[in-house]
Amino acid sequence: MTEWCLSNVLYLIIPLLSIEGLPCELQRNFSLMEDLDNRTEEKKAEISELASEYIAKVRNLASEERVQHLKKIENAYNKCKEYSDDKVQLAMQIYEMVDKHIRRLDADLARFENDLQEKLDSASLESSDEKQSRKDKNIKEKRASHGSDKKGSDQDSPKQKKMKNGANVSESLLAMHPSDVLDMPVDPNEPTYCLCSQVSYGEMIGCDNSDCPIEWFHFACVGLTTKPKGKWYCPRCTQEMRKK
Repeated sequence: MTEWCLSNVLYLIIPLLSIEGLPCELQRNFSLMEDLDNRTEEKKAEISELASEYIAKVRNLASEERVQHLKKIENAYNKCKEYSDDKVQLAMQIYEMVDKHIRRLDADLARFENDLQEKLDSASLESSDEKQSRKDKNIKEKRASHGSDKKGSDQDSPKQKKMKNGANVSESLLAMHPSDVLDMPVDPNEPTYCLCSQVSYGEMIGCDNSDCPIEWFHFACVGLTTKPKGKWYCPRCTQEMRKK
């Protein structure tokens, strides 16, 4: 990370160092343009003076003198044009100089943004993979816990779940017969189990089919007096398994 930050800081420092002398170069070129401007104005004044002199004396000048006078005016014009061309060249140099630095800064900035985006995408991908890994791990742990709960004893029975949630279960219910419980008022919020669709009471057993819709059954309702050894499936699941 430190190396990446250092390399990207260099993207900004190097261009700044390269434009450090730009103001001096621009000032020099602008001074040359100003000097050419002054020379051009002087030549324009000279041309104006030569033209006025020529007009005033043209009638009295011999043919050769006229040619010489016009030649001086032509040379002055040529000199003016030369100064103007030099000014255009300097202006183009200034433009190219500034444009070159702008293009370089744009390229360095684009590279910096590219590297930054790649770094962010990489970090985002790593974070996403880490989250997915944690999620998969949690799912596996939940499945393992669910499987062990199914095979466990009365530890995680509906009766125990109610006790964990703070509900007070009377010990007298444990000794009651199913017919006695059917006559008792049922809390509409109380979960129901077994083939009889009644609340949990007495000893119960869990079906080893993970897709069983009922899950828990009263011993009396499924004809059990003691907990069987090995896996046990409820009557519904046993019937479904025989059909397959």
